[in-house]
Amino acid sequence: MRKIKRNILLNPGPGTTTDTVKYAQVVPDICPREDEFGHLMQFVSSELTSLVADIEQYTTILFGGSGTAAVESILSSVMNDGVIVIINNGAYGKRMCEIAEAYSLDWVEFLSPTDKPIQLDELQIFIQKFPRTVSYLAVVHNETTTGLLNDIETIGSICKENKITMMVDAMSSYAAIPIEMSKMNISYLAASSNKNLQGMAGVSFVVAKKGELEKEKKTKPINYYLNLYSQYKHFNETGQMRFTPPVQTIYALKQAILEVKEEGVKERYERYSLAWETLIAGISRLGLKHLVAAEHHSKIITAIVEPTCEAYDFDSMHDYLYANGITIYPGKLNYLNSFRVANIGDLTKDDIELFLTLLEKYLQSIGINSAN
Repeated sequence: MRKIKRNILLNPGPGTTTDTVKYAQVVPDICPREDEFGHLMQFVSSELTSLVADIEQYTTILFGGSGTAAVESILSSVMNDGVIVIINNGAYGKRMCEIAEAYSLDWVEFLSPTDKPIQLDELQIFIQKFPRTVSYLAVVHNETTTGLLNDIETIGSICKENKITMMVDAMSSYAAIPIEMSKMNISYLAASSNKNLQGMAGVSFVVAKKGELEKEKKTKPINYYLNLYSQYKHFNETGQMRFTPPVQTIYALKQAILEVKEEGVKERYERYSLAWETLIAGISRLGLKHLVAAEHHSKIITAIVEPTCEAYDFDSMHDYLYANGITIYPGKLNYLNSFRVANIGDLTKDDIELFLTLLEKYLQSIGINSAN
């Protein structure tokens, strides 16, 4: 097997992949309507479900598209009565608000700071005092804007107490941070192939409680390609997606699933956590600060406050690192200049140490030798 040039991706997905995942895409051409490919998708669906739920009670619906496709599928397919509360404490909570608005859903925003934990007592009061029936709640598990980890288990308890259906965007937590959908009272969970699963970009999916899905059969659709029940029903009956799937990407996803099972979700998160601890120690040594306190951090992606030195320029720093095989990501905060570093994918703490060495060289080149 020819070795492929390895880039260190410190953006929050797609992540750095193994060569075995890359080469899994090199397969004979196949029509995705053949039984052979249907069996592959059934394997993928079942295995994705088993990472977070009981396959007897839950199922996974696959879509071609980025992670946002899965989130949009849930929001635009599930609601049939009552109000949805959307927790907005970052760019991806805000995106759910924008999707809800685009579909003219009956939604209300629960706004919370981007760098501090949700005040759960305030959320409870907000729900109970709302003048109309709250039937749904949507929340991002790991808010990729900052790395803030939302307490979905407690939020799930609040939803259970108030008979609310909970939807979770687990895009950057799934397959790393342990999730038990039944225990956490999650009815719908969205994720994708290209983050902690360490597969290729192009497949998004929804893990859903079968009983909740069946309730949607009488709901008049307001979407088409992303209709969750239609996709579920068609796959159940035929073993196929309704529309052409990203064939090679699904072969790669199968390989990625085998690799996460071999490593173990708990062990993968331990590897990520070690890389994160290395990152935090390094940026602290360089005089930089991160936003979210360690006890509320996902240890998956970190928003770092930019230096105030006049010579500093994010694009220049990005290009310097990129020329050395490392990719970082700009920030998504309106009120503070920041950049983001993820520590997911086929990475080790040695990769983070290389990044820190190059970052230090860049900062020294613009006159930053200590805290600013």
